[in-house]
Amino acid sequence: MSEILLHYKRPDPTTWVYLSSFLTIGLFFVFHRFWSLRNVDLILLILLAPGLLMVNEGRRRRLVEVERAIGLVASSPADSVSSLPQVDTGDRSEASPQTQSTVVDNSNPASEVTDTAQVAATASEPDSEALMSSVDVERFGFVWLLGVEVLILFRLIADPLMVRRPLLDPNLTTGGMMFLSVWLFIFMMANVVTSTPRLQLEQGPAPSGPGYSLMNVLPAIPTRPFPGEAFGSGPDAERIYVVLAQVLAISAHLGILTGIIGIGYRHFNNPRAGVGCAMLYLLLPYTAQMTGRVDHALPAALLVWAVLSYRRPYIAGFFLGAAAGLVYYPLFLLPLWLSFYWQRGVGRFAGGAATALGIMIIFLYFDDSEPFREHLSKMFGFMMPEMQHLKGIWGLGWVPVYRLPILVAFLILSGFLAVWPAQKNLGTLIGCSAAMMVGAQFWHAYGGGLYIAWFLPLLLLTIFRPNLEDRVALKVIDGGRVSAPRSRVTADAA
Repeated sequence: MSEILLHYKRPDPTTWVYLSSFLTIGLFFVFHRFWSLRNVDLILLILLAPGLLMVNEGRRRRLVEVERAIGLVASSPADSVSSLPQVDTGDRSEASPQTQSTVVDNSNPASEVTDTAQVAATASEPDSEALMSSVDVERFGFVWLLGVEVLILFRLIADPLMVRRPLLDPNLTTGGMMFLSVWLFIFMMANVVTSTPRLQLEQGPAPSGPGYSLMNVLPAIPTRPFPGEAFGSGPDAERIYVVLAQVLAISAHLGILTGIIGIGYRHFNNPRAGVGCAMLYLLLPYTAQMTGRVDHALPAALLVWAVLSYRRPYIAGFFLGAAAGLVYYPLFLLPLWLSFYWQRGVGRFAGGAATALGIMIIFLYFDDSEPFREHLSKMFGFMMPEMQHLKGIWGLGWVPVYRLPILVAFLILSGFLAVWPAQKNLGTLIGCSAAMMVGAQFWHAYGGGLYIAWFLPLLLLTIFRPNLEDRVALKVIDGGRVSAPRSRVTADAA
């Protein structure tokens, strides 16, 4: 009986896409206002899933062909394809030196292991054609993802112009949403705990990319098993780093959920909206596929808590500075947030960000894997844009030089959102921060389009937020003391 009740299998990614999409529509679709903006937002969120599936399928097919070519799988194509599970769609950094001779980099067809030439020599013509087909599928998946994210970017930039924010509650009670959220979280975190990686796949920056170098010691925790037992012949990641990665992944997702609920309760004055945001975050297929990626979830949690702490400029600056130090790209949020606090609190916010960055620099000083100057260059992006050994869409045929005009457009967007709108409130702060993190996907050289967690919680808060025109720094921050929320002040006056 125990085997029957405890014989749990993780759902196939495609199955979960269908289930979560129907649940999302049933729980959040506004049926009595079919053409409402909420429904358009839900469609955009659901449209992210096909791109993730195509990237996942392209990588799975490529690994199948490589395994078949080097003689590590059964000779029957049907058996080998059907017996292999889905591969995690997370972007992979370089494998550790111990496993470099046996592990294939599954995020860039141009990046190969040392014996790739032998693989190409032994591969038959049909296998080579199938390999090219897998690259086409993965490329189209990235194109689909970036196309949907373009629409999301325009929607977020236009959000400050939408003054009317009608209350559109979810189609379920707060208690029911809380119940579903708790059990979804338990199941997803159980996947993290039971998925000990056999391969030490590094997270954080690529060998020559920007980011926090200490993130490289953490293995990726795959919530989908890797295809091919033969690829597990290398040594396991050190147990302490596995446990640390699991703890950080679980804590990051818990931080995202509690932060979202806290924002709904404290800043939106609508706990039901906060719980609905949290449940929608757990329902989306992306969350299930990338649950174990610390470099996805941890920066997102820090950004959410920066928003939650926006009434305390020093704490908000500390969280934002920590996120910027970890993955570099949130550094471009600093002009936007400094302009929000310009009339009051800018010094405390800058001090908090500098404190977080200073602490992270101190930790880098004791890491002797690379020169200290090299660590600082990666952390703050003091380098020329990389044009070789790229991954994601830029390693699948797109000419890397076109990253430069996209980078220039991103810098212009950062400056534009720093000055527009001139009077920023909490609503514009959330929406414009999400827009910047969406914009970073287009020039990200190592998996742009897949780091959805960097903007997903902020996007959900933008979708559910009420009118927040009165939540400006000049009103909510007073001489270093946090003023009471508007509803509480009104109640006290009454």
